[in-house]
Amino acid sequence: MAAQVDRAELEGKVKAMYKDVAEHPEAEFHFEMGRAMAERLGYRPGDLDQIPAEAIDSFAGVGYYFHLLDDLEGARVLDLGSGSGMDTFVASLLTGPAGTVIGLDMTDSQRAKAEGLRRRQGVRNLTYVKGYIDAAPFEDGCFDVVISNGVINLAVDKPQVFQEIARLLRPGGKLALADIVTDVQLPENITCNTTLWAACIGGAWQAARYRDAIETAGLHIVAEQINDAYRFLSDNAQGATKKFGVKSISLRADKV
Repeated sequence: MAAQVDRAELEGKVKAMYKDVAEHPEAEFHFEMGRAMAERLGYRPGDLDQIPAEAIDSFAGVGYYFHLLDDLEGARVLDLGSGSGMDTFVASLLTGPAGTVIGLDMTDSQRAKAEGLRRRQGVRNLTYVKGYIDAAPFEDGCFDVVISNGVINLAVDKPQVFQEIARLLRPGGKLALADIVTDVQLPENITCNTTLWAACIGGAWQAARYRDAIETAGLHIVAEQINDAYRFLSDNAQGATKKFGVKSISLRADKV
């Protein structure tokens, strides 16, 4: 199914949508954004109070996963698809000054917003890099933790993304993510629709297939939960949720 998606068209639509997310968070999208949603998903108000409100306004994640990780003090963390930076700012708090956080994103406007906020806040353990989540410009085994929120569903080649994550993690390193999956395989009229892909629906994989891709890459799933507090907003998205069991999950997987 995924091979039939026009990758160039999909990338253009994803970049356009998330440019709007960065620059016009008050606009209407298929998905909810902002602080109320973040708190409902499980983000701690005390953490959110310490990071830029503008990053929270453009937060388009689908779940919370930091509670699935051990102490991050001093860790080297990579955020795949870091967007306007909310999760990177949270991670920078948790790693402390001895840690390092890198946000990787392909959308220029998202990185520009996050970098401007980083400079304004004076956060020194945080960097943003342009790149793709299936071909990250980093050396093997150079991260302790990889995180990602609502992004891998947008990738056409998900097995390659998980292989890349396994390459980037040191032995014993950890992946923590939130993403959209389905109960059943989506039909072609959805999986070939680049607009629905960009809305975090069309590219969602059936949950068992998603887990298998993680395990095949050499990562062992040790924790998983369904994020019942996450919801889509548009009628089309809600219809897909009911018909195909589209839902948000959070999970942790450790490198074997």
